[in-house]
Amino acid sequence: MEHSRPSLQKGLLPRHVQLMALGGMIGTGIFKGSAEAIHIAGPSVVLTYLIGGVLLFWIMAALAEMAIAYPGSNVQHLIRRAFGFRLSWIVGWLYWINWTLVTVVELLAAGSFLNYWVPSAPLWLLALLCACLIMGLNLFPVKYYGEAEFWLAGLKVAALVVFIVLGACVWAGVIPSGISGSFPSAGDGGWFPHGFAGTLSALLIVMFSYGGAELIGVAVTEMKDAEQVLPRVIRTTIWRVVGFYLLPMAIICGIMPWNTVSETNSPFVQVLEAIGLPGAAHVMNAVLLIAVLSAANTGVYATSRLLYTMAEQGEASRRLQRTTKHGVPLYGMGMVAICIAAGVIGAYLAPGRIIGELMTIPGFTVLIVWMMIGAAQLKLRPHYKTKPFFRTKGFPYTTMAAVGALGAIWLGFLLQREHRIGSLLCVAVLVLLFIYSTVKEKQHQATKAPGRTA
Repeated sequence: MEHSRPSLQKGLLPRHVQLMALGGMIGTGIFKGSAEAIHIAGPSVVLTYLIGGVLLFWIMAALAEMAIAYPGSNVQHLIRRAFGFRLSWIVGWLYWINWTLVTVVELLAAGSFLNYWVPSAPLWLLALLCACLIMGLNLFPVKYYGEAEFWLAGLKVAALVVFIVLGACVWAGVIPSGISGSFPSAGDGGWFPHGFAGTLSALLIVMFSYGGAELIGVAVTEMKDAEQVLPRVIRTTIWRVVGFYLLPMAIICGIMPWNTVSETNSPFVQVLEAIGLPGAAHVMNAVLLIAVLSAANTGVYATSRLLYTMAEQGEASRRLQRTTKHGVPLYGMGMVAICIAAGVIGAYLAPGRIIGELMTIPGFTVLIVWMMIGAAQLKLRPHYKTKPFFRTKGFPYTTMAAVGALGAIWLGFLLQREHRIGSLLCVAVLVLLFIYSTVKEKQHQATKAPGRTA
């Protein structure tokens, strides 16, 4: 029986993609991981987020330019065009591992937030229930998925806006609270308690938090009128995300001494409790739950679509191209489900350690993906057939600076003792992918040889 060629559907509107990028970026990294960043950098964590935001802007501008120069191409297509099959294969699978881990972490975090209300329930069971909800959402046609993510991400963005306004009013003395606002708030060491080295040391957490912006480059194949709306979507997303990180961090450090922020609880909850807002813990816990569910929703979308694209290019099994009648990658969703199940088993075996161990790896992998996006622009710019109407300002210097800075951050954290487990795992995965890529490249060349069919 002859099957029609499976394909994705162009059902995502610009507002869907914009909120999807925000949904992937505003999750565990800011609501929970920001406490660790504050401990590492002190009040200068605001500068850390600003530096990360500049790097993010340069890389996303490069991505927008290439997507316009090569219409219909997503991140995977662009890297393949620039560097060929082998590097595209390595980066593709590395990015898939990255988003799979992020998805598992977000679902486990969702289970931990539910645990606040149902302390007797095991983490693995709550995470499994959240996983079933998210997988169900992703089985709907992409336009319905985009609409669900639009409202999920919109709710947590609204919560951040309320937090910023409320915190600013408390800091300025408009709302009486007994807190004397200053920046930084009274604490040891002033702006740079651990020196500028501490400011830079928090960059890995920041980059993990910002990871997800490049999802715009994955979703471009399902976006309507992508070439016209992509530059605007990227520009507005960048500025909104930087604002949603910088302003909350400034408020937290302006209300609470940095060295009193607990790493066990969200600093957002701690600020609301310090203000004395009734029911603050329950309200913020609900916001945190929505935030991580939204990020997990984005993760399932990213992993399944990436596998589809890799199968399309011969970098993964052709079976992964099979879609449902609604254009949802069926086998790609199945692989995501298997990995989530492994995470649930990990939560059953080590509920107290699983989230912390998994969170270290995505920070490394997203840096590699960002470096490859910048390097692809440097390679492809001289070969554009037509001049795109959107071009990166300051090229090639801004792109070179971004790639160099990201490489320095990656190497710096690779050598830090506290990140040893994550570093070793990341290097091991890279070595295995590099070795196996030689086999896959030979197989790919064989299928392209005269007289052979793919």
